[in-house]
Amino acid sequence: MKETKIYYKKTKLSNPVLFVGLPGIGSIGSLVAEHLKKELKAKRFATLYSPHFPYQIIMLKDGSFRLVSNRFYYAKGVKGKSDVVILLGDAQPLTPEGQYEVNERIVEFFKHLGGTRIYTIGGYSMGTQYVKEPKVFGLATDAQTVGHIKKYGVTPTDATGMSVLGSAGMIVAFSKMHRMSAACIMGETGMLDVDANSAKAVLQVIGKLLGMEISLSSIEKLKGETEKMLKELEEPRMQPFPPEMGGRFKGDPSYIR
Repeated sequence: MKETKIYYKKTKLSNPVLFVGLPGIGSIGSLVAEHLKKELKAKRFATLYSPHFPYQIIMLKDGSFRLVSNRFYYAKGVKGKSDVVILLGDAQPLTPEGQYEVNERIVEFFKHLGGTRIYTIGGYSMGTQYVKEPKVFGLATDAQTVGHIKKYGVTPTDATGMSVLGSAGMIVAFSKMHRMSAACIMGETGMLDVDANSAKAVLQVIGKLLGMEISLSSIEKLKGETEKMLKELEEPRMQPFPPEMGGRFKGDPSYIR
């Protein structure tokens, strides 16, 4: 395989909107995309393979395997609403060249399907602190789309000069080049490899964008498990030393400030 290829089953879509959730900061994109796929009972219709992905295969339960890929799913809209297309996958391209080729290919493919708007999902890093009440930030290809996402609870970014790495940013850039409307929606996150709390905040926004109720029970369960783990990690740190050692908490700094 010398170039990125998409194999797909011809599917008739009505005014489709694409949500892209690929691996990234806090795994927010992956969590959101997987959750949407399950909630909407979306069906797979296309698979993207690329030599720019990691050179590995994924083992399956039945003893078989599959090549690393990105996969497109669709769910029909109800009551005249747009069909929903979801892109999720195992990895993003490993190189700058790969990021350019694969992400432009995604935009071209969706435009070929008659796509009207793309939303990429990512994380907005706040460093190493767990964010209990995450905000949802966003940027878009044009002022009209910025205004659109703002109506649904997204705070437009004002961090001039900061970067959005990988597919979450590149797909928005290529959408603008190809004269398509697109927005990057980012959940505030920090410290966690898998941030279910931030994914929940993003899913609430997406529910409003789609005009539908999205069950969050599984995300809530994962969030609860994460917070329980964090609490258990925190408790030993906050145990006091014996009185003969000054009675300070283990988490207190040893220096004077």
